[in-house]
Amino acid sequence: QVQLVESGGGLVQAGGSLRLSCATSGIIRRVNAMGWYRQAPGAQRELVASVTSGGVLNYADSVKGRFTISRDNTQNTVYLQMNSLKPEDTAVYYCNVGGIGFTYLPFNVWGQGTQVTVSS
Repeated sequence: QVQLVESGGGLVQAGGSLRLSCATSGIIRRVNAMGWYRQAPGAQRELVASVTSGGVLNYADSVKGRFTISRDNTQNTVYLQMNSLKPEDTAVYYCNVGGIGFTYLPFNVWGQGTQVTVSS
């Protein structure tokens, strides 16, 4: 069973930086897309950034030029470097990973979420 463990959230002042990490556990045959989503209070969960197995990147317009997603394929880990943070970036951030598991069946799992709070 594949599980995700997120880390790196916290409280930061506007203009500051944080780096989120999402590590996988369990036997994985192949990892496909990896991504970060966020959900602010009263809002729907939205895509922040994603990266495919081939390295194709996708960013929400609101974070382009400030956030960078990267992945370590040797460790099946995905990162989100967040710079120039704004109060509107405040949300719970979730990692999402899809791929093929030990039994050769596809999986799509979510992390437990990590709180990011940006003060003005």
